[in-house]
Amino acid sequence: MATIKYYAAALAASLAFALPVGGASAATVVNVELWDKGNDVPMGTNMAFDTPSLDMSKATMGTKAIPAKAPAGVVTFHVKNSSKDTVHELIVMYLVDPTKPLPYVDKDSKVDEAKTADKGEVSELQPGKSGSLTVVLKPGKYLLICDVAGHFAAGMWSEFEVTK
Repeated sequence: MATIKYYAAALAASLAFALPVGGASAATVVNVELWDKGNDVPMGTNMAFDTPSLDMSKATMGTKAIPAKAPAGVVTFHVKNSSKDTVHELIVMYLVDPTKPLPYVDKDSKVDEAKTADKGEVSELQPGKSGSLTVVLKPGKYLLICDVAGHFAAGMWSEFEVTK
């Protein structure tokens, strides 16, 4: 019986430290749509972030975040794959140096995630499905990308900023 009381007290103490002081602190909610123009439209190329003379109106895939900016702290991304026939994912990547492109592996048609500051992801969402991700983000520039083969280069990324 003493053991149960000890664990109950320990649990209560740990929960007290986990709760925010001064009331509940809600996460900033960001709604993200993953979209494409359909399987019958040829996948675009050369639309990766930081491509010179980029015309995003030619992108065949994309991500749209509303809002595209959030204050530092807890951020929840509600992600919807609006595609009718294509699996997509969402990865939140911190741009350590926003002047440099992400490391891209041409033979795999993907970003080398092992060489990035990946903050979390909603993995492979089937068409029409949704998922969510809650992360703590510091101020800076981020990219929201889909890294399914070819999708990033087809324009499936958007800039996201976290402010102080």
